[in-house]
Amino acid sequence: MRETAQQKKDQLLSGLLEVRRQILDLAGALPLEKQNVAYLGEWDIYGMLAHLAGWDFTNIQAVEQIRSGSVPEFYQYASPDWRAYNAQLVAKYRMDELDTLVNFVRATQQTLLKIITALQPEELYKDRGIRIRGYKITIARLLEAELKDERVHLAQLEAFAAS
Repeated sequence: MRETAQQKKDQLLSGLLEVRRQILDLAGALPLEKQNVAYLGEWDIYGMLAHLAGWDFTNIQAVEQIRSGSVPEFYQYASPDWRAYNAQLVAKYRMDELDTLVNFVRATQQTLLKIITALQPEELYKDRGIRIRGYKITIARLLEAELKDERVHLAQLEAFAAS
């Protein structure tokens, strides 16, 4: 039996919630001596969390742009690893107090997920004809990319915390 759009939406939302919960729990428990240690290139835990908040805001904006039939604005910064755009996000959203940043990152995701939850499941998967270099852009694909990225960051954080 094929999965319905609602089932796919529910699974995507629960995945986003669970991975972010794990990241924030682990970040909040990171010993003080590890909090300022770069473990993702030049990012420490503060940089990684700022990156997550930045992409939440990016996706909030992108959802509305997609719904209006426009290419999301952030694609103007596309590069293989999004290095320059990520640097902008980290600079904009980085905070110096870990508990404050953890709560902020939790809130940014809640804002994004509130918007997504209010949408009909079909809205997430609707093909509005938006393409970037032949790649179909949908709301679901943005969220799936975010989930994939956060799973990678969770694994990186787990390895760092265990080291």
